[in-house]
Amino acid sequence: MEFFDAIFTLHGVFYLIILSLLEIVLGIDNIIFISIVTDKLPPMKQRKARNIGLSLALIVRLLLLALVSWIIQMINPLFPNTDISFLKEFSIQSLVLLIGGLFLIYKSTEEMHRSIVGNHDSGGKEKSSLSGVILQIVLIDIVFSFDSVITAIGMTTDLKKDLGHDPLVIIYMAVIISMIVMLIFARQISDFIQQRPTIKMIALGFLVTIGVLLLAEAFGQHVPKGYIYFAMVYALIVEFLNIRMRKNKRNHQ
Repeated sequence: MEFFDAIFTLHGVFYLIILSLLEIVLGIDNIIFISIVTDKLPPMKQRKARNIGLSLALIVRLLLLALVSWIIQMINPLFPNTDISFLKEFSIQSLVLLIGGLFLIYKSTEEMHRSIVGNHDSGGKEKSSLSGVILQIVLIDIVFSFDSVITAIGMTTDLKKDLGHDPLVIIYMAVIISMIVMLIFARQISDFIQQRPTIKMIALGFLVTIGVLLLAEAFGQHVPKGYIYFAMVYALIVEFLNIRMRKNKRNHQ
């Protein structure tokens, strides 16, 4: 029962709420990516792909948490004695971020191109198999899970200091709660994006930016994600105002 002692304290509940919210925020880019890649599937398979994708994301994050010591070792530099400055901090984690960033930029720009040229015929959707889409989701899940898990691990020291107990149960519960919330709202977010082409383009631009951010982090350039999320929220607010303006114009015609 000592494993669960941390959750039965005031500090434990506080950290559980904070970590759950943090995991939900860090999972937004994951939901957006899943929403966009599942759009290539027939409507009947989209929900199945979203549920499988997010369930796999939960499994990956829990497995990474179970291998905390291994994850910490992956942060160690691969070339500590090199004279090349940008390789001094390059680690296995950096390699994962580099591959993930390139993959995310490629998929997002490819989808942008499809949207611009108008390649949305029904035959195009049938070309995407359920297994192929799920494979893409799993690949990007691994990248986003690294970000999420490492952020949670980074708070472990403060948690131990404040709680006096092993905080791993709180991190586990925060991940599970965040994934349940994302499973509940994934369909609404997906439908919202797919029904509004301009919102979808903003979401794709956001994913490209996240991809560039992952590339920067791979080479040791840490940019606070808060700036990116703020820019996206600002762009969405402006687009909501445009939608309302167009709707008012139609009503007055």
